[in-house]
Amino acid sequence: MPPVKPMLAKSVAKIPPDMQYEAKWDGFRAIVFRDGDEIEVTSRTGKPLTRYFPELVESLRANVPARCVLDGEVVIARDGRLDFDALTERIHPAASRVQLLAEQTPASYVAFDLLALADESLVDTPLADRRAKLVMALAGAQAPVHIAPATTDEEVARQWFEQYEGAGLDGVIAKPLDLLYRQNERLMYKIKHERTADVVVAGYRLHKSGPVVGSLLLGLHDGQGVLQHVGVVAAFPMKRRAELVVELEPLRMESVAGHPWADWADESAHESARLPGSVNRWSGKKDLTWVPLRPERVAEVAYDHMENGARFRHTAQWRRWRPDRTPESCTYEQLEEPVSYDLSQVLGPRQAGDTSP
Repeated sequence: MPPVKPMLAKSVAKIPPDMQYEAKWDGFRAIVFRDGDEIEVTSRTGKPLTRYFPELVESLRANVPARCVLDGEVVIARDGRLDFDALTERIHPAASRVQLLAEQTPASYVAFDLLALADESLVDTPLADRRAKLVMALAGAQAPVHIAPATTDEEVARQWFEQYEGAGLDGVIAKPLDLLYRQNERLMYKIKHERTADVVVAGYRLHKSGPVVGSLLLGLHDGQGVLQHVGVVAAFPMKRRAELVVELEPLRMESVAGHPWADWADESAHESARLPGSVNRWSGKKDLTWVPLRPERVAEVAYDHMENGARFRHTAQWRRWRPDRTPESCTYEQLEEPVSYDLSQVLGPRQAGDTSP
C-alpha cells in the first residue's frame, strides 16, 4: 500500500562491471499501484501524481496486471526526445489545464522494476528474478506503457551511455543482479554525463543564512551576441560563500539598469529571452531577487547535459575561474552536441544482452 519510497542511486564516475544496466530516464520517478480498477501514481516523495496524468491511468488499466506495484518513470516524448519542461507543466492546479495538456502532450510510463504481483511481495526477491517477472507481467503491454530496456553486457551499456543522450536521457543506471529492493536506500549506481563549459558570471543570489553568496548566475552568448541565462552554480563551503561576496564586490552594479538581464522581473520578457527566474507558480513566494554584476568574469563549470539546448538541466558544478577567457568567447558553440538518437529506438524491442527471458 502507498506510500512507498523508491530505492535510490549514488553517483559513481565509471560504469561498474557485472551488473544489470539501464538508461537513466529524465522524468518523474513514479510508483504505480494497481488494485482492480483503482490506480494510484505517487512521486519519489510519496506525493500523489494521479490527477496530473489522467491519460496514463487509462493506459495502465489496459496494460498492467490487475494487482501489482511497479517502479518506473513518467516521461513525455516530443520531437524524438524526452521533454522535461513539458512534464513540469503538467503539475497544474486547474483540472481543465491538465486535461488539455494530457491531450496535447500525452505522457508515457517506463517500468523498470516490479515490487509486488497479486498477493506476492517481491521486495526481498533478487533483482534478476524481479526483472524476469516484470518482463512476463508486461509482456503484452503496448505504448504508452513500456518496459525499460536492460542489459548485462557492459559494452552495450557503454554504447547506451554515448547514444541515449541524444534522446534526452542523462546517463546509465547500474544495479547488482542480487540486489533486494530497499526503500529510500542508495544501493544502485548512476553514471551521468559530465562536460565543462566556460560561462559568464553575471550575478548572484544571497544565501538564506545571511549576506553570503548562495548561487552564482551563469550566462552564455547566443548567435546574436545576447547573453542568455543558462543556470546557476551553488555548491560552495560557507567560508567560500563569504569570500565570493568580497571578491565580486568590484563588479557589483547599483541596479539592474544597463544589465543584459535588466528585464528579468517582466514576465513577458521571458518569452523572447532566457532570464533569471521571476515569481511564478513553480517558485511560489521564494525570493528570486539577485545582485547584478558587470558581466566581465568567466568561470569554468561542469554540467551533465542541456535542457532543449538552452540551459543546464541541473545545477552546474564549480571548477575554477578562467581569467584567460573573455566574456564574448563564452558562447553556445563551445557546448558538445550529443549524438542524435531516435527515442523510439530506446523504447523499441529489447536489446542484445537483456536479462529477461
